[in-house]
Amino acid sequence: MSQADYIFINTCKEILQDGISTKGEAVRARWEDGEEAYTIKKFGIVNRYDLSEEFPAITLRRTAIKSCIDELLWIWQKKSSNIKELNSHIWDSWADDKGSIGKAYGYQLGVKHQYKEGMMDQVDRLLYDLKTNPFSRRMITNLYVHQDLYEMNLYPCAYSVTLNVTKDQINGKLKLNAILNQRSQDVLVANNWNVCQYAVLIHMLAQVSDMLPGELIHVIADAHIYDRHIPLVEELINRPVHEAPKFIINTDIRNFYEFTPSDFELKDYITGPQIMDIPVAI
Repeated sequence: MSQADYIFINTCKEILQDGISTKGEAVRARWEDGEEAYTIKKFGIVNRYDLSEEFPAITLRRTAIKSCIDELLWIWQKKSSNIKELNSHIWDSWADDKGSIGKAYGYQLGVKHQYKEGMMDQVDRLLYDLKTNPFSRRMITNLYVHQDLYEMNLYPCAYSVTLNVTKDQINGKLKLNAILNQRSQDVLVANNWNVCQYAVLIHMLAQVSDMLPGELIHVIADAHIYDRHIPLVEELINRPVHEAPKFIINTDIRNFYEFTPSDFELKDYITGPQIMDIPVAI
């Protein structure tokens, strides 16, 4: 069993066994038929993934690594909030007729701010600090910008990344660690998608900064399973599991902005079948 499978199964069991139902509450989300989309939720899930040991893709079902990397690059590299620059349709229901999701996600990463070292956006600030001041305790991005929330078609779910560099006490090499903070997560649909995305991000940032990937800590304030997803989750977490795949990254890339989805691969990725026709709450 991969580390990621173990963590995912335990997270789902914790929510199903110890979570709190929102049935009867005034919930925002609706199913396509208009019914309220209630959840079983658990407050304050914290999971740790050691990226030096394995890449955290679950094997219970296949995580579409190319698509989740494409979305990651759309946000972090293109700094876009227009779905016309994205090669999937996961944001279609949140976009306006021009394709924009408002001042959300990539837009916020691309806003330049004045620092004593000059004007930089949030991504370039991280890249600068990783090269010039790697032991800084101030390497943070924030997408939850309150003055712009009214112009976001969806408030950010994964909203903050904190980077921290440690030195290996044996070989002296620098390791890049990160905390991903998420206010809310649909566990069936998005859990491993987000984990894989930010694991890839750590690998990218580490490589261009001459570091090794370390730990990813994933903090979810409201981790939930929707009522119509419960049977799907129960079936999923009882499936056979496999060994973690091997993560392949193009080691020739030294510039963060030169990575493309084709520079990544999961080798020997053996999984269970996909779950088809997952009900979508919006």
